[in-house]
Amino acid sequence: MTDDATNSIKPTRRERMRFVSAEQVARLAGVSRSAVSRTFTPGASVAPATREKVLRAADMLGYHVNDLARGVLANQSRLVGIVATRPEVGFRAHLVAALTKSLIQRGSVPILINTGQTEEEMLAAQKILIGHRAEATIILSGSPPASFFELAHRNGQPLVVIGRSEPGADHVRAGNSEASRKAAEAFFRQGRRRLAVAGSLSGTPSIAERETAFTTAGRELGLEVSLGRGADSDYEGGVSAARLLFSKQPCPDAVFCANDQIAFGLMDFVRAKVGLRIPEDVAVIGFDDVPEAGWLSYRLTTFRQDPQIMAQCAVELVERRLMDPDLPPANERVVPALVSRGSFVTAEGELG
Repeated sequence: MTDDATNSIKPTRRERMRFVSAEQVARLAGVSRSAVSRTFTPGASVAPATREKVLRAADMLGYHVNDLARGVLANQSRLVGIVATRPEVGFRAHLVAALTKSLIQRGSVPILINTGQTEEEMLAAQKILIGHRAEATIILSGSPPASFFELAHRNGQPLVVIGRSEPGADHVRAGNSEASRKAAEAFFRQGRRRLAVAGSLSGTPSIAERETAFTTAGRELGLEVSLGRGADSDYEGGVSAARLLFSKQPCPDAVFCANDQIAFGLMDFVRAKVGLRIPEDVAVIGFDDVPEAGWLSYRLTTFRQDPQIMAQCAVELVERRLMDPDLPPANERVVPALVSRGSFVTAEGELG
């Protein structure tokens, strides 16, 4: 291609405001528009010399195939929706990061919808994903109404739900009950008798399951279990839960926190406002093992949810459902392991 040929296809100002088109590549390479299409279609027949000219022209112009248009023509796409409420908070942020990475490695294009928990907000998020022909939706939080699932099923869109249970969907769930019961048993074995659980009024399925399992296990051991809840499952919620739990005497000597963010707020309140020592006066176990749990100011003993493992399970369920839509719903359960640090030092191998 000569300089004159290159100059002759130099894009106008209006064209520079748009993506490079296959027609521009064809003009620069001196080939037909269909030759460009065949060059970028796997398995299509194109002469080696033509392919070389097209690829050289595409490289010069910065051309990339319009995968979105191809998906629309085929009535499918590589888009996968991730629906989450407050995706920037706590463990959810790390799970979103792991999901986007896993989906990109699969060749998918993740779309994060930061939505609320009302029916209107959830349906608005779903309509966006259906309208863009998303292949699947992964739900991290919120309370999708029945119409959400009905619309997805009518459009053949697979749903993977993380951390909750919904009829007709594939699931990835943590071993909330197993871990919570083990926490109560570990406290008991080390002589702690005034147990408490710090939870949340948010009432998410995971938080509720942890609260219930810990309370039930404590009562089965013959102990009363105090319950303190903050408005949400975050740091401020932990402060509020601690204020409730430590406003009465005798104070708890062991607290299981429904997640690490709650534990951080509770630990700071106990030390700064109540003047108790951790773990000497109050033992604390959290849930999630976010990076801050290892900070020197917390050294939180906690159950680790591995975001990479959970994300990979979710992506595998998407792939499984796309390959065979008629398979029965799957339920993957990932049991968290205990990470022992300074807030409660367990006997070696106590939690397995």
